[in-house]
Amino acid sequence: MEKIKIGYFADGPWSHLAFKKIIQDKSIEVLFIVPRNDTKDNTLKRFAEEYGIDYISNVHVNRPEFIQKVKDYKPDLLVSMSYNQIFKKEIMNATPHGIINCHAGKLPFYRGRNILNWSLINDEKEFGITVHFVDEGIDTGDIILQRVYPITDKDDYQSLLAIAYEECATIIYDGIKLVQKEDYTRLVQKEIHPVGMYCGQRGVGDECLDWNQTSREIFNFVRAICVPGPMAHTRVKGTDEVLKINKVRLIDQAPVYKGIPGQVIGKTLDGFIVKTKDSFIEILDWNIEEVKLRVGKRLN
Repeated sequence: MEKIKIGYFADGPWSHLAFKKIIQDKSIEVLFIVPRNDTKDNTLKRFAEEYGIDYISNVHVNRPEFIQKVKDYKPDLLVSMSYNQIFKKEIMNATPHGIINCHAGKLPFYRGRNILNWSLINDEKEFGITVHFVDEGIDTGDIILQRVYPITDKDDYQSLLAIAYEECATIIYDGIKLVQKEDYTRLVQKEIHPVGMYCGQRGVGDECLDWNQTSREIFNFVRAICVPGPMAHTRVKGTDEVLKINKVRLIDQAPVYKGIPGQVIGKTLDGFIVKTKDSFIEILDWNIEEVKLRVGKRLN
């Protein structure tokens, strides 16, 4: 099999396992690594030093001088893994096979940012990982490989991350091999759905918990942003203290009835019970030592 030469645009833990898998294949040559300009990750730099690979930092991928630099390396393919600059047409055309990207979403659905969090918030029963060619849209290019993984009530953000780190490494490697062998079919995303959907980036303030939701919605919200996320935040009414909630439990056969959402209505051996819009939920793991929560207290 003829060797394929790639440029690797990558950052963070998503990219580490993928690099380890790619570098073990002697028929793949990594010519250079480009991290995010704001990277705080030194792992890829260490990999570059260990394997004698050029490490190119602080670049603007669409500037003519950088595109020429890429062309001078004569790569066959550019590979994007958790990279944050948007590639334009000129750099897409700088290599014979263009650019492929790994996206932890079931395209054409869940384009955009913070996909695992949104999948849990939306109570999805599965999430996807997709390898697609980069085009001039955002996560809209033709798909060459997609795999789907189940989500159960035992899953949370941390467990999905662990799956995604492993499976992204495998699927991007497999995608490179398909391009290397020229053994793939391009699936146009509009053939799956004419519109698809986008998710926006979550930011400061989006961790605030709204108690005027159903128990199921609160359960999904809490597990969607648990550690290593920011955790769901709520305030103890009448104070400035913030309660950070990392885990809650749905209570089987909890009756549906009207009450005061956010009110602490009971204590248990493992935590305390809070009224929701439709029933109630048990708080199991939280972070606030200085506040003594009592029955009747309100959270908002």
